[in-house]
Order: sequence, then structure tokens, then C-alpha cells
Amino acid sequence: MTPVDPAALRRFATECYLALGLPETSAALLADTLVQADLWGHASHGVMRLFWYGTRLQSGAMDGRALPEADGPPQALSVLDGRDGVGQVMAEAAMTRAIRAAKAHGIGAVAVRNSGHFGTAMYFTRMAAEAGCIGFISTNASPAMAPWGGREKRIGNNPASWAAPAGRHPPMMVDMAHTAVARGKLYVARARGEEIPEGWAIDADGHATTDPELGIAGTILPMAGHKGYALTFAMDVLSGVLSGSAFAPSVVGPYVPEGRSGAGHFVMAVDIEACRPRADFDADMEALIGTMKDAPRAPGVDEIFYPGELEARHEARALDEGIGLPDDVIRDLTAGAGRLGVQPPF
Repeated sequence: MTPVDPAALRRFATECYLALGLPETSAALLADTLVQADLWGHASHGVMRLFWYGTRLQSGAMDGRALPEADGPPQALSVLDGRDGVGQVMAEAAMTRAIRAAKAHGIGAVAVRNSGHFGTAMYFTRMAAEAGCIGFISTNASPAMAPWGGREKRIGNNPASWAAPAGRHPPMMVDMAHTAVARGKLYVARARGEEIPEGWAIDADGHATTDPELGIAGTILPMAGHKGYALTFAMDVLSGVLSGSAFAPSVVGPYVPEGRSGAGHFVMAVDIEACRPRADFDADMEALIGTMKDAPRAPGVDEIFYPGELEARHEARALDEGIGLPDDVIRDLTAGAGRLGVQPPF
């Protein structure tokens, strides 16, 4: 692993996207979402994906200059058309709109159609927490797992995220796919030459596997068995069917260079002050966190964490020590940058 300065990595990713034709604001946003994922310790959604998106920009599958079109001023519920643009750009616009609506109406929601893969979901729910809201976002994704009892990919892992202010603590943030693991973690394991744990995936014939390559060719298993399948199905209804986007096997992900994504999202913000004084909310969040952290610990457990705490600690450490990138990722980034005439920071 090679440590890389986060600011230098962010500049590098931005320069690559500018060279690929993205407008400056969009290039900076997309780069920041990738670097932030690495800062949080989620390498599966970090800069290893830089040229996955880049290839789709080059093929025309994703329109880097498309800006979202909304159906009028922010109402409590509105619809935004992503026009086959960059998913991160659409998700940021949707959350900004949802927050504005929440400040006006107490709650705001935006259904997004014709978007794309938006990376780390809690990048956008954190926006709501920083604005004094509780944030939610869901998306559908390309097929990653079979319906419960099947062995062929038919539905995505369809992640969802929640975030809220946590008083004197960093925000509470939940971000999880409804598969046993995010598909990107299999790509990370493959890049590192590591096996994957049992229970993550089955191969194309429906047999359990610890080989990430066979898992990628096969299908990811749902979290909590049939319950994970039910949750991912519900997120497809909320994100894809409600918004009028693609759904189930029709969604195209960032792992392939061609084909319009068709992904849909559902974004929501709830203004805390519309329900109760912010100071009271913060005090109760601190009490809730304290109740969890003070619980008797199981054998071998040194500390109990609340959702988002590990990411906050990882970010603080990575800002000080740098983001560790595997040799395979550095090689791929260097090769891609070379084709664009961009100088890498490693």
C-alpha cells in the first residue's frame, strides 16, 4: 500500500475528469466523492472507480455535460430528470433540492429518473445532516444478486443511506447495500489477491465460493437471507418504479463501458427544527450514542461504535497519514492518466 496525500489525489482525479470533458464543477464533485470514500475507508467506492466512470464518459453511455431538469420550484415532492448524466451530479442536485423543500415544508423528497451510479450514498445524506436535517437516499443498481431461491442475477444491491446530526459527535451515518456485501468489495479483493469470506457470493452454478472472480461471475448473496432480498426489492420500487426509471435487470452499472444506466433514486430530507428544537434533538442523540457505547461489551470487544463513527476516525487518520492505495490501483490510475496526459501524484 502506498500512502497518497488526499488533496493531491483529489486534484489528480479532477484533472482526469476535466481531460475527459467534464465541466469543472462536475469534475470536482465526482473527484471529491471518490476521494471521500477512500477517506472513510470504503475503497470499494474510492478512486479505484475513477476510470470506470471515465470509460463510460468516453463511450457516450454517460453524458458528462448533462445537468438535471426539475419539474418546477421545490415542492414537498418533486421529480428530477437526470438526462443520462453523471449520477453524483444528479444526487447532489436532488439532495440540495430536498433540503430546500424541507426548510420550506418540514419535509422534502425528490424522485430522480434517468440518472446513473452515484458512488457512496452517505456522501449525499451527510449534506442533509450538515444542514440540520435527517437525510435519506436510495438507488437501484445493476443486477448483482438473484431473487431469493434463484441463482441468476436479476436485481441490484440497491443501497440506502440515512444520516443525522449527532450533537458534539460526527454525524450518524448509515450506508449499506442489501446484499451481504457491496459488489465493489469483490473487486477490491480481486485486486489485492485475497479470498472473500463464505456467505458473500455464489458462483454461476449456485455454489458457495470464496473466489472473488467466481463471485463476480456469479451472484452476490442478500444480507440476512430473504430479508435482504425483500429490502432490495422495496428499494427498486422506491427508486426505479416510482421515478419512472429502469429497474431490476434493465439497470446498467458502472462496471461496463457502454449502455445507458437508467438508474433511479429517491432522496428525502426532514427538517429537525420542524419537529422539535435542534438543541433538544442534539442532546438526545448524544444520550442515544452514550447508551450504546456504555453497554456491557461482549468478550474480545474493546469499544462499541455508533454508525458513522468508524468512518470519522478513519478520515482523521487518513488526512494525517495519507490514503493507502494498492499497487494494482496505482498501476491502473497511472496508465489511465498517461492516456490523458495527466501527471499522477505517485
